[in-house]
Amino acid sequence: MRIVVTGAAGLVGSHLAARLVGDGHHVLAVDSMTTGQPRNVDWLRGMPEVTWIEQDIAQPLEIEGGVDAVFNMACPASPVDFRPKALEIMRTCSEGVRRLLEFALEHEAIFLQASTSECYGDPEVNPQPESYRGNVSTIGVRSVYDEGKRFAEALTMAYHRERGVRTRIARIFNTYGPRMRLDDGRVLPNFLCQTLKGEPLTVYGEGRQTRSFCYVDDLVDGLVRLALESDFVEPVNLGNPDEVTIRQVAEEVIELTGSGSKIDYRPLPEDDPKLRQPDITRAREILGWSPTVDRRTGFLRTIEDFRQVLAMHPTDG
Repeated sequence: MRIVVTGAAGLVGSHLAARLVGDGHHVLAVDSMTTGQPRNVDWLRGMPEVTWIEQDIAQPLEIEGGVDAVFNMACPASPVDFRPKALEIMRTCSEGVRRLLEFALEHEAIFLQASTSECYGDPEVNPQPESYRGNVSTIGVRSVYDEGKRFAEALTMAYHRERGVRTRIARIFNTYGPRMRLDDGRVLPNFLCQTLKGEPLTVYGEGRQTRSFCYVDDLVDGLVRLALESDFVEPVNLGNPDEVTIRQVAEEVIELTGSGSKIDYRPLPEDDPKLRQPDITRAREILGWSPTVDRRTGFLRTIEDFRQVLAMHPTDG
């Protein structure tokens, strides 16, 4: 198949591109490099199975020949980007998604929209099933991403209902692994950079808020199953239901890195979700999917990647 992967220089996009190439497909890798990392796509350049396209998805995508599927992974997703890239995020989730849906319509291609657990906001239901409509602020700092992704879901469903596009929606929960940005701003990259530099780990509140961490290879497998091996249209949660407190994550990172770092407690930031745990019943029943990489194994692989990057670029992060 010929498959477009947007956001190909990001964490998930780069691993997805690698998986698709390994499965024998030709990948058309698209990224504006606004937040993508060159090191994530260096291996792509020059490969006969990959066509590299550097552009913003808010601009028309011009590709000759047939296309069988589009995986839209493009959008700045790190909390550090929510203020400085607010308008770009909104444009990506609206005009960018619309242009890709038109492209998929023109090519009669499958279209997968990467959505997010942030659609549930600061949830009042735990774990979160796809039927839960969320508790999201429309005007908070995070709203550009949360509401942008919710709009993208609505737009995707509208194109399915009115134009017949073969759409899929994946609600992605906290994903981690090698190739993460060191300055990502989310909890695990922060902890890894801090502990590997011997600095205190910043924990907000008392560290009782929870997250559920899914290793990137597991997520990619779920995305491939959803897009290419199913015809399910409504949102599907893809994440690891193994819920853990932020304080426990900090303690595990200190242990696994052999660091002497301490924990530095700070006030909770605005709109920070208190709970995050996916109900993956739908993914299990429809896709036969559930995560296989345990947190300790995934953390160790990610720690090694961070060590290598920091060794080469000690001032980053």
